[in-house]
Amino acid sequence: MAAPMRPKDYHTLMSKTTKTGDPSRRRRSHHGDEELVHFRIVRFMMESGIKLRMTSVPMATAAIIYHRFFSICILQDYDPYLIGMTAISLASKVEEEHLKIRDVINVCYRTRHKDKPPLESQTELADLRQAMASCELLIMRVLGFNVTKELPHKYLLHYLKSLGDWIDASVWDRTPIRDTAWAMLRDLYHGKVCLQHEAQHLAVAVLYFSLLCFGIEVPLNNQAETKWWKVFSEDITEEEIKNIIEQIMDVYDLEQRL
Repeated sequence: MAAPMRPKDYHTLMSKTTKTGDPSRRRRSHHGDEELVHFRIVRFMMESGIKLRMTSVPMATAAIIYHRFFSICILQDYDPYLIGMTAISLASKVEEEHLKIRDVINVCYRTRHKDKPPLESQTELADLRQAMASCELLIMRVLGFNVTKELPHKYLLHYLKSLGDWIDASVWDRTPIRDTAWAMLRDLYHGKVCLQHEAQHLAVAVLYFSLLCFGIEVPLNNQAETKWWKVFSEDITEEEIKNIIEQIMDVYDLEQRL
């Protein structure tokens, strides 16, 4: 696939920094540093999404759109904040939780520039609206007009309900396994682990990790011929579960570097 063209009038939200497509700068960029940038941008997207009262599914879709775009394109060639803001708007359309473009722009701008007054200039609003329209078309073209991906949310909901019936009610009720699993699922979207595994496998892994955190064992799992995670997903292995957990831990390690 040919490298996508950069829009000529590329409006940036990153007025605090100077962007460049200089190849020497590109060579100096470290993979770990890029992961840190992506973590920061997705956190910005999540904060903006909460302010926009988005639910978890469109927020996850926005993060996936963002990560898929930068798995194809070079970070230094595009303003990641503009890509993130556009991904929020696009995800709201994909998941039919429509947001007004003006609201997305204002909320994202205020989230990015907390020390600045709200946008009042109609010219700036119009420029950002046009930039988002061009950026949305760019994202669609880069992703081959396929912006959907199966999400683990419905699987995790089902697995939690089933596991709650297996584990003693007193243990289940006093241990925040459900909240922890949902929190881990939300957090993993800060990294590209969300692109690298099937939805069912991600759901199993965050549930496995949550049980591990609280030292909870599924009754009779050691005696059973089929492990509980195999009941939920026949093709998953414990090795893959541990690999996903390790990737989730890597995401949390990025937070410590901010």
